[in-house]
Amino acid sequence: MDILLLDRLVPEALAWLESRHSLEYRPELAADPGSLRKAIYKVQAVVLPRKAVVTREFLDFAPMLKAVARMHVGTDNTDLEACRERGVRVVQASTANVRSNAEYLLAGLLLMFRRGIGMALNGERHADIRMGRELNGSVIGILGLAPTAHTLALMLHSLGAKLIGYDPAVHHTAPIWSRLQVQPVSLQELMASSDAISAQVMYASRYQGFINDKMLAHCKPGQVWVGISRSGLFDQAALARALSDGRIDACMLDGAEAGFASKGTPLHEASNLFLTPRLGSHTRESRLRASWYVAHRIHETLSTQRHSSIDQLPSGPMELASGAAGGAGRPGEPQFIIR
Repeated sequence: MDILLLDRLVPEALAWLESRHSLEYRPELAADPGSLRKAIYKVQAVVLPRKAVVTREFLDFAPMLKAVARMHVGTDNTDLEACRERGVRVVQASTANVRSNAEYLLAGLLLMFRRGIGMALNGERHADIRMGRELNGSVIGILGLAPTAHTLALMLHSLGAKLIGYDPAVHHTAPIWSRLQVQPVSLQELMASSDAISAQVMYASRYQGFINDKMLAHCKPGQVWVGISRSGLFDQAALARALSDGRIDACMLDGAEAGFASKGTPLHEASNLFLTPRLGSHTRESRLRASWYVAHRIHETLSTQRHSSIDQLPSGPMELASGAAGGAGRPGEPQFIIR
């Protein structure tokens, strides 16, 4: 067996890869580390879900492994140094979900501004009419310039929103601010001036609890939040206080870690906190982009000895074109257009 899949590709990409390599789909192995170690002994490439961790010990059980691929963003579950030392290529479809995440954030902003829609979708057909707000003319704070923020900014501009932003890792004089037409401001000004804040900070351990009491003390009253950043970015108790005293009217976060608002935590009783299970990256289109990218890179890796130790999709909005563009690529395969 050349390839072991614990995460499924779309049928078209799976069939394309299966016509070129021997493979097996075994999703149950993700919950059985012992069986997984036995299964990867003679495997050359593996496609893993988020919860499967690649450590030095894992690699010891896979002496023939040439590639570790994932359909999602993030390397905190992969020992990159160990992979580099073993010559194992790490493949991530890291920007396949940029547009899907941006649309999730836009939908979240619209729903937080028009929460009456959410009540109707929840089955409350005769709920009291709730006064909403419009994105047009509103000040939206962009917290973090991850690639998703680039696409989101274009969407919000077209709706007439005014954008201000802050990123702890990007200087206020960086050209990216003017390219995105986002006015860079201090963190305090971002909090005090924004009607809504979209959080898509590229998470690192140093940002644990970054959104805390000191920061939220400057919130514009009635502010709404949406976010796709790791929930570790938030100080739970500080967020709970802001949600209860009116500084934050509502907050919608995608993919919070287990236990973030579980029973016994400060956020458990917060009725204006809405958590979704990583819905932002789950669209048919993003899955298609990720599947083809992973399939191509695995085939490339197994077909040649010349490859880099880590590989990701290029940063920037991406779309799929039907058929080959200008005769490039293989007939019938989607071609990536980077814009």
